[in-house]
Amino acid sequence: MRYLFGIAIFVLLLVAFEGRQALRYEGRLGAATLFGLIGITGFNLFVWVGLGFTRPEHASIILALQTPLTALGVWVARGQRPAGFTLGCVLAAFAGVVLVVSKGDPRRALEGGELLGDLLIFSGALAWMTYTLAGAWKFPGWSPLRMTVLTCIPGAVGLLIAHAIAIAVHAAKLPSFEAIAGVWWQIAYFSIGTVVLGVLGFNAAARRLGPLNTMLMLNFIPIGVFGIEAALGRSFAAIEIAGAAVVIGALVANNLYLRGSSTRR
Repeated sequence: MRYLFGIAIFVLLLVAFEGRQALRYEGRLGAATLFGLIGITGFNLFVWVGLGFTRPEHASIILALQTPLTALGVWVARGQRPAGFTLGCVLAAFAGVVLVVSKGDPRRALEGGELLGDLLIFSGALAWMTYTLAGAWKFPGWSPLRMTVLTCIPGAVGLLIAHAIAIAVHAAKLPSFEAIAGVWWQIAYFSIGTVVLGVLGFNAAARRLGPLNTMLMLNFIPIGVFGIEAALGRSFAAIEIAGAAVVIGALVANNLYLRGSSTRR
């Protein structure tokens, strides 16, 4: 529902700023559909279903791995091998995630179904990383607004199909009008805040800053989630906090290193 409302706003914005001709795919329907299904459908399904099996602070830390994953994605896709320092930061970040999800004991990751949720969240991180790289490289000549709209449309269709299948197999049910009306302001926030402003702002930043620097900004997510959870009264083991600090520290150190390398060149 949030994507249906969000796309309606997107289309109005695109027509207002770039005209109706901007709604044409111009031979890129296949690419837009593929990456829309990966980034919009895949990311949302993996993350939201995964959250049903794990904790939000675990999800936020795993999603922070998108920065090192992006570095590896650039290596695989473009043949640009990351510097040794960057690879060291990647390993440190993964080690920090393992500390958070296992609390120092790998067997804990198998308890309470959390491993399944963590793996789903990680799959979502891979999906969004792929979508981010595609947005930066695969749609030259398209504005961030146009790329966002024309990939979100097939992505939203994929979400509708997935929801229809879930209803058919009784894994979900269609909410009543009363249930929808009871959370109308939350839906409005999700539609405007996370779809329109969130996705559009992220794609625009990826064009201006590059995928890797843009991904670094996602490190504010685990900081915010841990802060909110603490404010709600949840306590954390010292090793969880240490793992979170390792992840964030490694990613920030890598970004500073990359900025310094760029300046020296």
